[in-house]
Amino acid sequence: MEILYFDTLTYLHGAMYIVASDNGLAYIGTPNASFNEVKEWAKKPFKGYSFEENQGKLQPYKDQLTAYFNKKLTEFDLPIHVKGTPFQLAVWDALKELPYGTTTSYASIAERIGNPKAVRAVGSAIGANPILAIIPCHRVIGKNGQLTGFRSGLDMKQFLLELEKA
Repeated sequence: MEILYFDTLTYLHGAMYIVASDNGLAYIGTPNASFNEVKEWAKKPFKGYSFEENQGKLQPYKDQLTAYFNKKLTEFDLPIHVKGTPFQLAVWDALKELPYGTTTSYASIAERIGNPKAVRAVGSAIGANPILAIIPCHRVIGKNGQLTGFRSGLDMKQFLLELEKA
């Protein structure tokens, strides 16, 4: 049985659950959401798991996220353990290539993965991203420059974009 370790990270906008396996960071929750959000997320990608609260296992992830939120880190260097479809993984890999402080469009991501007609599917894959900030889906905005949907809410997306402004 796989163990999913969890802890909370408190920052300027509240607290969020973070979850890791022995292989790396697997999930960052919505700020101020209940643990039920974590349980619901885990049902699909992690079959046959148990949860264990473990501050020590999560501390390296908390340290890097805290440094990022304090504008002391622009690039994460930690293992991640995300599970998704091959299409989702391709989209998430493309997102990880987006430089800190930049934005792009859904259409641009679709082109990057070699499927320019899959703009809506790219949006769905981005919406399923389990690790906000580290897989920087907040850097994807509408073609018209407007903020669009974000799993953790548009306020959080705006916060992350402003955080990364030079």
